[in-house]
Amino acid sequence: MSIRRLWSNPKSLGDVNMVTEELKNLYYKRLLPIEKYYSFHHFHSPSYEDADFDNKPMVLVMGQYSAGKTTFIRYLIEQEFPGSRVGPEPTTDCFTALMYGDTERIIPGNALTVDPKKPFRNLNIFGNSFLNRLQCVQMPNQVLENISIIDTPGILTASKRKLSRGYDFPAVLRWFAERVDRIILLFDSHKLEFSDELTWAFGALLGFEDKLRVVLNKADRMDSQQLMRVYGALMWSLGKVFRTPEILRVYIGSFWSEPRQMCDHYQLIELEEEDLLSDIRNLPRNAAVRKLNDLVKRARLVRAHAHIISYLKQEMPTIFCKESKKHNLIYQLPVIFTKIQQRHQVPAGDFPDCTKMQEKLLGHDFSKFKALKPALMTSLDKLLTTDIANRMPLLQQQEMSKKSLPSVLDGEFLGTFRPEHYRRDPFKELPKDDESSEIDLDGWVVERYKPKYDEIFYNLSPSEGKLSGTKVKKWMITTLLPNSVLAHIWRLSDIDGDGMLDNEEFALAVHLIEGKLEGHWLPRQLPSHLVPPSKRLSTACP
Repeated sequence: MSIRRLWSNPKSLGDVNMVTEELKNLYYKRLLPIEKYYSFHHFHSPSYEDADFDNKPMVLVMGQYSAGKTTFIRYLIEQEFPGSRVGPEPTTDCFTALMYGDTERIIPGNALTVDPKKPFRNLNIFGNSFLNRLQCVQMPNQVLENISIIDTPGILTASKRKLSRGYDFPAVLRWFAERVDRIILLFDSHKLEFSDELTWAFGALLGFEDKLRVVLNKADRMDSQQLMRVYGALMWSLGKVFRTPEILRVYIGSFWSEPRQMCDHYQLIELEEEDLLSDIRNLPRNAAVRKLNDLVKRARLVRAHAHIISYLKQEMPTIFCKESKKHNLIYQLPVIFTKIQQRHQVPAGDFPDCTKMQEKLLGHDFSKFKALKPALMTSLDKLLTTDIANRMPLLQQQEMSKKSLPSVLDGEFLGTFRPEHYRRDPFKELPKDDESSEIDLDGWVVERYKPKYDEIFYNLSPSEGKLSGTKVKKWMITTLLPNSVLAHIWRLSDIDGDGMLDNEEFALAVHLIEGKLEGHWLPRQLPSHLVPPSKRLSTACP
């Protein structure tokens, strides 16, 4: 079954929509009234909107400048996107949301935050300085039909740490971290440096380690001994920052669609690439689970917040010494947390960060806080104990109905054919009314190169005029192109689908490889002028 049919399966999409609607109803009915009553959004994140439930899975790509963030995104979608620049200097200076659209266009930040169909409306709290550094790029791309990708500015190194961005960069990262499905953190294996801003960024990710995947990029440019030392240094540094007994998953790779340098750990890089792409591939399948998990996490935080606010309200005097009592309560907040845990059996892990909560409380009038309302707390307890449990069978049914999807850079999920971007594109479909073309449309553009391709073909010892997939693969991997790219070339070349290549199909495969090595994008489907003449009748049949 093709990837397009899997993505458009009505039953699967219906199941996902059903689960999403159930979660949305639970939030608006059970959780939102409590958030409003205890002013939750003044201390924590803004309330959810429809777009937060309805949006596609999002991937946040972050890292220090020149770590390969933009190149990694182009590798995923096999396409350049408007505004993308690649270089050793900090080239990405804004947050760019890559989303699907029928036509290619750029939406500025201020316009983006007033669109009710986009999950970015609450970003307006960070002001114009940030909104001028926010944009959404909509483009027709098959990968973006199923996930959205957020490109971020490069994290500054120690030499640039005194520069001000004009907005709260860690706070923006935390806003995205709370809402995305996966966080990809890239490091350059040749420039492993933990700056102050990187440490602050790590602080913004605390509590979302389950979404985090670390990538040690450009690993093909060093030998195995150097890689071992860099990997060990990275793991040690991450352990100091996150201070958890669990080890973060670190992928070793070289994520771009150009030929990799041959190294001792080349096979390891290929395996790591497959693991990471498999993880990203499963995001649409697990989207409903992630939304449920985030809703439960938020509900637990709301419960702890309600107990904190009501306790502070209860302890405040009626008339005299309000200000001194307020400051004393803020100072005693760690002790108050412990009392609430013991009195109401609220787990310690449900409470917010104590230091940040103390900072937020300084600007509030405790006399305006609300006392504990039993009806609201009963409704919240019902959400956590009964309502969520009743929705689990529906969620499990949706999971079982979804089939395993091909990897992100696999088959029809790979790449978009963009002839307008290359004036000299060997894969471009030739216009039929172009009389000046040097190529006869009734001929085959690969024919002129076929003698040298045939020499390679017969040197590989074909059996009964065909090469097996094993023999072709052994030759293909010598080009050092990523396996995902070679797999796509194989599917384009094996026109009759018999798992073997004859001399014409092999010549086509070599032609596609040479075009890719020259820097051209591969076509999503094989253009007619690349189909061998002997195969054109079979491809024309339905």
